[in-house]
Amino acid sequence: MSEYLAPGVYVEEVERGPRPIQGVPTHVTALVGVTERGATGPTRVTSAQEFERAFGGEFDARKFLPAAARGFFENGGQHLVICRVVAADAAAAQRAFGDWVLHAVGAGEWGNRIVAAIDLRPGDRFRLQLSYRSADPSLPELREAFDDLSMDPASPDHYARRLGTADAPRSALAWLEGGAAAALPPTVGPVNLAGGSDGSPASLGDFARALGALADDRLRDVALVCAPHAGADAAGVHRLLIEHCEQQRFRFAVLDCEPGIVQPGSVDPAAAGLDTQYAALYLPWVYVADPLGGARRLVPPGGHVLGVYARTDIERGVFKAPANEVLRGVVALEYDVDRAQQEMLNPRGVDVIRSFPGRGIRVWGARTLSSNALWKYVSVRRLFIFLERSIYEGTQWVVFEPNDEALWARVRDTIRLFLRAQWRNGALFGAREEEAFFITCDRTTMTQDDILNGRLICEIGIAPVRPAEFVILRLFQWTAKP
Repeated sequence: MSEYLAPGVYVEEVERGPRPIQGVPTHVTALVGVTERGATGPTRVTSAQEFERAFGGEFDARKFLPAAARGFFENGGQHLVICRVVAADAAAAQRAFGDWVLHAVGAGEWGNRIVAAIDLRPGDRFRLQLSYRSADPSLPELREAFDDLSMDPASPDHYARRLGTADAPRSALAWLEGGAAAALPPTVGPVNLAGGSDGSPASLGDFARALGALADDRLRDVALVCAPHAGADAAGVHRLLIEHCEQQRFRFAVLDCEPGIVQPGSVDPAAAGLDTQYAALYLPWVYVADPLGGARRLVPPGGHVLGVYARTDIERGVFKAPANEVLRGVVALEYDVDRAQQEMLNPRGVDVIRSFPGRGIRVWGARTLSSNALWKYVSVRRLFIFLERSIYEGTQWVVFEPNDEALWARVRDTIRLFLRAQWRNGALFGAREEEAFFITCDRTTMTQDDILNGRLICEIGIAPVRPAEFVILRLFQWTAKP
């Protein structure tokens, strides 16, 4: 309480009523896999061009993350987090210049192809030039030039501020470690970095380590996760993705089927032990145009499907099933799935991509891998993830508030305003608000023991909208009476 000692008028700001809850993003996507080069920590990119600058382009016909990233952006995706997988025994290239050391931003043999040059400039400044040439001579060379780098830590041109650090590199190629003597680096002609090594082939443990980095609280806005086909380890990576999403609770995984399936109707995720409400499986693989030569290339569909997820979320909302949408950038399917085959796959939770004459290639399934009928639709599961996380984030202020009727009323009003907005946007089912949701937070949800032990219990019932998966039109002859 404020203390008043002198006569006068005092103005106080008090907080009453509900606090607004802001809906969390649902379309931020993480791709986990092997890239040509780049940092190994989670890195955000917002376009295909930015991805190629940071991680390179197509470099191995058996590695599909670059194609997935391109498909994501082609289909309307906007925010992507890349988790580059490297072996635990991989080493980053570097080059020492006196007391200074220039490090590649990430481990791998690729760093040995970085060429660096340093020139001194007037006023205790220096210039660093970097260039990189891929092992594939047909790929363009990447060049970076950092002029007027400063030794002054307070300067905006300080070398660590311009190039970044080991944990947060700003250059796509390298970061600079200053010498202990704090003297200017020597003039250096064009020289290659050395010592970079790919180490052992990437293993399940390496994928698990990359997924573990996604648990960082700074990446809590990531809502979708995918690891483009990982070869022989694909089944194990699928299980890692599912475990990650189930543990995080607020994420959903998109899985790719195996290529070259002779009998699509025989695919059965349950027989492989895949039963989860936090993932969806898509088939078949798709043909895309290679960005270098234009030839057709077969790639897994996950990246393109995630772009559809993001596009649907942005244009309609997370409650709209990401299905009956055209896959952009796809020129053909690995094989066609007909109605009879889909009648076997759909009840098993396998989502099919089909080609329709005159309508293009479309996602034609919207089911999770769950055997629980309550959670069989992707849109229902993701709607609850969105609502749960939004309410979770928006009610953190309640912790340690006085646990009485006034607080209970504020909590009810806070959640009611948020759910009312979702109902009006079409996310909840019901002609009236009372049919769409209910909120109870009073002595009927809490015992005296709960109150004495500091527990506030709020029960929220939600009626989600479900997709019209089977549209039945009944026609009959009707003769009007005279």
